[in-house]
Amino acid sequence: MEEERKKLYVEVEVTHRADGTCRPNSIKIDDDLFEIDRVRHACRAAATKVGGTGIRYTVVIRGTETYLFDEENGKWFVEGKS
Repeated sequence: MEEERKKLYVEVEVTHRADGTCRPNSIKIDDDLFEIDRVRHACRAAATKVGGTGIRYTVVIRGTETYLFDEENGKWFVEGKS
């Protein structure tokens, strides 16, 4: 049985490049800071587990692949566990 998820808004440290792209560097959830080891892919996509759309970054944090979403309005979220 799959665990239920919720939209969890997070703080993200981002590098904005001259060509208009950006690269997320770390995510802060509550008081925990998680460094992003690698960005594997970025594309426009829907968050199928919690709803919402935006730029979906496939990132690797501590060896685990997960999705980070940029709603393009200054808000970032992850599909958090309920």
